[in-house]
Amino acid sequence: MLNFEDPAIRIENLTKTFGEHTVLNRLNFDIPKGKIVTILGFSGAGKSTLLKHILGLMQPSSGSISVLGNDLSTLDNVELREFRRNFGMLFQYAALFDSLTALENVAFPLKEFTKLSKGEIEAKCHSLLESVGIKEIAHNKLPSELSGGMRKRVGLARALALEPQIMLYDEPTTGLDPITTHMVNDLIASTSQKNKDRQMTSIIISHDVRASLRISDFVAFLDRGNIVEYLPASEFAESTNELVQEFVNL
Repeated sequence: MLNFEDPAIRIENLTKTFGEHTVLNRLNFDIPKGKIVTILGFSGAGKSTLLKHILGLMQPSSGSISVLGNDLSTLDNVELREFRRNFGMLFQYAALFDSLTALENVAFPLKEFTKLSKGEIEAKCHSLLESVGIKEIAHNKLPSELSGGMRKRVGLARALALEPQIMLYDEPTTGLDPITTHMVNDLIASTSQKNKDRQMTSIIISHDVRASLRISDFVAFLDRGNIVEYLPASEFAESTNELVQEFVNL
């Protein structure tokens, strides 16, 4: 198992049970700063539950999770809300506000969490949208007027608005056609590269093996609540783990 000095996230003996059902089973897992780490696994492996623990939306039954040096179990609700400013999240279907334009969607977290002026917010939103490939002509369009790929781009711009230290991607290419899927994966990789100087960490929950091997630095495989393989992306396809080979060859 890979270990890193001063990781962005350190998970130690993390266990989560619901009644008699164990979803995460004494999980030990480091995620390094400034890298793209993809977590693969079959449905029901515990990927979504792990993501909720990283965000502090769930508390462990036992064990600990430390994010950017902070043990999440020691933070109260107010501190957790403030701490979540360190995260950006691109949801599976972008999760834009239907009644807000692309620009207004990106502006939302800036209005909620900063003291920037209206002009400063507008300028930053235009810059963010352009940085993810949304031309100015589309900045005032509603989500219903945008393609699936464009909605993903707007969602990413909104997630980056508060300059997060950790970007989370929950099945970012689900429901997209192959061309748009390729575009979204390239966007994730380029976003990571643009933010490398400040060591932004990217965590992807995915089922897309090919894309994971192409854009990730490290790939982990979660099975029945435990990491059964964790390797540099360049080595993952050669894993001797039978479950990993089954998944890779699907």
